[in-house]
Amino acid sequence: MSNPEIGKSIVAAGIRTNYIEAGTPGAPPLVLIHGSGPGVTGFANWNGIMPALAEHFHVFAPDMVGFGYTDVPDDIADFTLDFWVGHIVGFLDALGIERASFIGNSYGGGLSLAVAARHPDRVARFVLMGAAGLKFEMSDGLRDVWGYEPSEANMRKLMETFAYNPALVTDAIVLSRHNASIRPGSHEAYSRLFPEPRQARLDGLATPESDIAAISAPALIIHGREDVIVPVDVAYRFSALLKHSELHVFGECGHWTQIEKRDRFVEVVIPFLTAG
Repeated sequence: MSNPEIGKSIVAAGIRTNYIEAGTPGAPPLVLIHGSGPGVTGFANWNGIMPALAEHFHVFAPDMVGFGYTDVPDDIADFTLDFWVGHIVGFLDALGIERASFIGNSYGGGLSLAVAARHPDRVARFVLMGAAGLKFEMSDGLRDVWGYEPSEANMRKLMETFAYNPALVTDAIVLSRHNASIRPGSHEAYSRLFPEPRQARLDGLATPESDIAAISAPALIIHGREDVIVPVDVAYRFSALLKHSELHVFGECGHWTQIEKRDRFVEVVIPFLTAG
């Protein structure tokens, strides 16, 4: 039985990179960057909305280095924002994409923001979804995410932290993410990503506020009001800093807006990304 999380493969910035692709070649390119939870992949994070997005865009969802089925070179001394920006820009280069729109989830939002700030010519529009990218005091929820130790019970507890309504966390989701987190070498790689002191690692994902304020690409900020991983206050701060932005806050929603509010999420995101 084939694994849907394993898609195409390309060498990006010298690293063999796994990615999922959907949509029509020639349509506007859209890059989806996943969050930083254990067992996450591009497919796991985005498969629920990719079919809807693929009707309008040529969609690419890579596994960033340290996650999923992308190679993790042994000689990487440290995982930093600079390193990950280099990887995603290398991914664009490898695919011949000069300019794309982005949707970034949590860690992926911080990465999308950094690309928009550092490589403005490569970013048409971007969506921040429960995004990191500003300095804030690490939440207990995020500390649990980055300090995860593999077990089905721990994975279930973690997934229920992500969602406002724990009933959304099915056995299938828990089992899929748990199995991904215990693949040979997976937890060892994950443990290297955000070691202690974790507050410093979180601060390392932040883009300076002056650089955020200088971003010219239009931005859509989406956040769950009850998010206990990245507090909603971060979204309001993004809204104040990003000149060309709009903000949408979902009530009764945690960190999984693309899952918890799937249909409404798509209704908000597609008109924004196809505008102008």
